[in-house]
This record gives sequence, structure tokens and C-alpha cells, in this order.
Amino acid sequence: MRKPVKGALVAVAAFAATAGLTLAPTTATAGTQHSSSGLLAGWTASPGGPWTAKATSPKLTDTKTGTKLTCTSSSAAGTLATSSATGVGISSITSVSWASCSGPLGITFSVTPVGLPWSLNAVSYNAGTGVTTGTLTGVKAHISGAGCTADFAGPTSTTPATLTGTYSNSTKTLTISGGDLHAYGVSGSCLGLLNNNDPAVYNAAYVLSGSQVITSP
Repeated sequence: MRKPVKGALVAVAAFAATAGLTLAPTTATAGTQHSSSGLLAGWTASPGGPWTAKATSPKLTDTKTGTKLTCTSSSAAGTLATSSATGVGISSITSVSWASCSGPLGITFSVTPVGLPWSLNAVSYNAGTGVTTGTLTGVKAHISGAGCTADFAGPTSTTPATLTGTYSNSTKTLTISGGDLHAYGVSGSCLGLLNNNDPAVYNAAYVLSGSQVITSP
């Protein structure tokens, strides 16, 4: 029997390949198992196609210094495939933007995504909670403000980050958290708030403007 999952995940959590998630939930069904007929059963999405979402008060935290960069909002858009054999790349993020971002001492920042599109990957579905777990991969970004600039990537400055994510059927919310973000190329008057190689975490809850339904075996 196929179980419905609403959302653009994915995820994220990317938000696995884009996040490298290796969970094996005891109550979840993986999207890459074989059906009783012996054929590979994958993920399907309905209606698929373009989607948009918005997050309120997303935060980027340097977990070494405790510095927080908070934005009033973030908007994202992408395209959801109607089917995926493995769940990897079931959706893309083709655009993402952040509004009114600021840090300590009232310093304001602009945030620019790098290397779009990013990839959202469905990993598992928990029928008990109605939550899809996944990854967001390919993530890189640049911040700039008041003479302080920095790049964010993955384990190395040239390796994109992988973030973890979940999608809740009941709330249509894609929640991004965790992953392997690090700061690089820190320059200017950052006052020790950000430093090269500092680990960082991005937390955001993106609410879809419409419903998407993903099914897995």
C-alpha cells in the first residue's frame, strides 16, 4: 500500500547527498525498497511542478562563537519531480532569498546563495507522524555587511554543505536544521564574531504556499 506524504521533500534536508543523512528509522519506510513484485518502488509526487515557500525569522548560528545572524524572512522556490526512483533530487531549489538580516551590535548583512540550484532529497517517511526526512545538498552562500564578509560551505571551502530537513504533512512545513556548514574567507571587521572554519547551523521553517503530495512504498 502506498502512503501519502505532503511536501516538497525532499530533505533537505539536501535541505543523503545534499545533507548526507544516514538515518535508518525503525518506524519509517524507505523510498528505495523493492515491491512485492520484485521491481524497484520509488517516490512519486502530485501534482509536482513549481512550488514556493516562506520562512519567518530564519537564523544562521556560528556554533563556536554563538554569533547569530537573524533575518526577518526567507523565500524559496523550486520544482518538484513527479517521480524519483531513489528520492535523490526529487526537488530542486531554484531560488532563495533573505530579507533584513542582522547580527550582534546591530550590524546588517546581505545574504546571497551560491551555486543554485540546490537539491532536495527524500530519504524516509514515518507513517506514524506523517513526517518525511531528507537532505538539502549543494548549499553555499555569501554574507556581507559593515565591512565583514564571509562564505559558507561544507567540510571544505570548495565543498558544498549538506543540511538535514523534515517535512510535516499536517503543517506543510519544511524544517531545515543541522548539517555541516562552516565559515570560510572571513575578512574585514568581523570583531571575532565569525572566524575561518567555524561550524555553523542554519535553522528555518519554510511553509509551502500550496500542497504537494509525495508517496513512497
